[in-house]
Amino acid sequence: MAFTLDAPPRALPFDDVIDVRAPAEFAEDHLPGALNLPVLTDAERAEVGTIYTRESRFRARKVGAALVARNAARHIEGPLADRPGGWRPLVYCWRGGQRSGSFASILGQIGWRVEVLEGGYRSYRRQISAMLYDRPLPVRPVLIDGGTGHGKTRLLALLAARGAQVVDLEALANHRGSNFGARPGGQPSQKMFESRLASALLAVDPDRPLYLEAESALIGGLRLPPALWAAMKTAPTVRLEAPIAARGRFLVAAYPDLVEGADRLAARIDALRPYQGRERVEAWHALARDGRFAELGEGLIEAHYDPAYARGRPPRPVAATIHLPDLRDGDLEAAADRVIEATGR
Repeated sequence: MAFTLDAPPRALPFDDVIDVRAPAEFAEDHLPGALNLPVLTDAERAEVGTIYTRESRFRARKVGAALVARNAARHIEGPLADRPGGWRPLVYCWRGGQRSGSFASILGQIGWRVEVLEGGYRSYRRQISAMLYDRPLPVRPVLIDGGTGHGKTRLLALLAARGAQVVDLEALANHRGSNFGARPGGQPSQKMFESRLASALLAVDPDRPLYLEAESALIGGLRLPPALWAAMKTAPTVRLEAPIAARGRFLVAAYPDLVEGADRLAARIDALRPYQGRERVEAWHALARDGRFAELGEGLIEAHYDPAYARGRPPRPVAATIHLPDLRDGDLEAAADRVIEATGR
């Protein structure tokens, strides 16, 4: 089967998409929703590769075939034991070659309606790259703009609940986009981030607004692909403005993992030492030790985040400015309604 990016991969007409590559390959990136049933483990793949380069192609294929057969048997007796007779899987490996072909042949002999992805993961990755790097994206982005602590991520969720089209870039990147923004589990690889992003964008109606947070070109250690960044640089924005005291309180609620982890919070404050100097950083440490987290948030916003945000914000047209007296749910609910009124659904 040839694969084209005309719908999210999870919408393909198969019961399961099976990635038979080694776990390390799968961990770096894979088709969204794919199951990893490796026909060679990482160690086995390295072993076969060594035999191929140092001994002979024939022996590598013989050893590889035996390993594939053993692993296929384990998958059939284990994860696939409950699949019915009409099960229809799509199988792929790196290039749609021996690994996927061998596994698909075994599944086909059982009677399952198996197909192999033509060109394998490599063909999928080429299409992801073409979509996100080589041509303009057919989307109408509207950016939710405002410095740290304005509740932009919460506002995106409220917009989605109202039926608006939303892509939460920070959720895809597993990072809140600031020095304090790391999340448990770490970030995905750049390729995995792009796969998640492409899958989300393929579900977007180009005739309706797409609401995004006004990120910088980097979210943590991940870079926004050029096609999306180009669309965002000229997109209209809805600018949020709220008192710093309200933003400081909101940060305490938005970052409970840092407030509850003294060592982690101290490490993130220390990371600002090259930019803020010893005296200010020590004052922030004192606020943290005393549990005065809202004051700490205010200080970080005034001295670090707002100046950095102003420097990094590219000039964009402003569709609306929304003044928030506070950042409680009622204020953000009203803001979501105003965003839709100002920019359409």
